[in-house]
Amino acid sequence: MKEYKVAVLGATGAVGREMIKILEERNFPISELLPLASEKSAGTRIVFRKTETVVKAVNENSFRGCDIVLGAAPNHLAVKFAPYITGAGAVFIDNSSAFRLDDGVPLVIPEINPDDVRSHSGIIANPNCATIIALVAVNPINKLSKITKMTVSTYQAVSGAGAGGITELLEQTAAVSENKTVAPAVFPYRIAYNLIPQIGAFLENGYTAEEMKMQNEGRKIMHSPSLKVSCTCVRVPVIRSHSESIAVTTESPVTPDDARKAISASCGCAVCDDTQKLSYPMPITAQNGDDVLVGRIRTDIAEKNTLDLWCVGDQLRKGAATNAVQIAETLIRS
Repeated sequence: MKEYKVAVLGATGAVGREMIKILEERNFPISELLPLASEKSAGTRIVFRKTETVVKAVNENSFRGCDIVLGAAPNHLAVKFAPYITGAGAVFIDNSSAFRLDDGVPLVIPEINPDDVRSHSGIIANPNCATIIALVAVNPINKLSKITKMTVSTYQAVSGAGAGGITELLEQTAAVSENKTVAPAVFPYRIAYNLIPQIGAFLENGYTAEEMKMQNEGRKIMHSPSLKVSCTCVRVPVIRSHSESIAVTTESPVTPDDARKAISASCGCAVCDDTQKLSYPMPITAQNGDDVLVGRIRTDIAEKNTLDLWCVGDQLRKGAATNAVQIAETLIRS
C-alpha cells in the first residue's frame, strides 16, 4: 500500500491534536507525519505511533514533499499558507471556513457526497461542525424524500471555541461556586450556568454567521440549491459534543419508523430512540465517538410532511477531525 507524507497545520490545537490521534486510530497510511504550528508552539512534543515527534514552526517552505496537509488553523493562516501548500503539490484538506463556499472547492461529508473530492484543484474544505452533525443525521431521510426545509436549533459545546472555551467554563464554574466574580474573555458573557444565544457575528438579516452556515453549506453538500434552513445557534455550558433539535420538511411524508430504519442502516449515524427506556442522545454519550446519535424521532404536529428529531455528535471528532481524515481516506481511494 502506498504511504503518504501528511502535515497537520495547527497541530497543537484541540482539532489538530484530535486529527493526529485519529490518523493513528484509523491506521492511515503515513510514511511521515509533520506536525506544524506557530513559533510559539514550536518544540512541543507529540506522540504518534509510540514515537515522539517535535512540532515545527510553519513557514512558506514547510510543505515541500508533502502529499496531504490537514488544516486545523484559523482562517487567516489557511488563506496565507494555501498557495504554498498547493504550490508544493499537496492537497489541502482545510477545517477553516475560508474556502467552504468557493467555486471549485469541494465541501465534503464522505457519507453524503464522497464523489465531490474528485473535482478538487488542490483544496478540499471540511464543513462546519454543526452542519456535519445535522446533515449526517438527516441525509438518510433525504434519500427517502427530498428535504425542502429545515428548522434547526443548535446547543454547542464550549470546546467548539477551542481549548480556551473549556478553560473558561471550568474556571468560571469554580469561581461562581465560591461566589467570586468572573470576567468573560472567550465568550461575550459568562458561560458558567448560562446560555448564550449567539455564535458568530450578527449579519444584516438578524442571523449570525454560524447560523447561515447550515443553509449555505447544506445546499452545497447536498446539491440542493433551493434548500431553506432557519437556524438558531446557542452556546451551552457543556464541554464536548454539540446537540441539535431539527424539524425536517420533505416533499412527501416520511414516517418515524421509516426514518429510524433508514438512519439505522446508514454509515456514520446510530439510532438512540426508545422513550419507554428514556433512551435518547446526550453529549455525554456521544463524546469520543464518531457516530452522530439520533433520537426523539416523531411526526411534527404543526407542520405537514415534517419530522422532528434530536441529534448529538462529538464536534471535535466527526464535526472536525474525523471528517477531515475521512476526506483524506476518500481522496486516496479515488
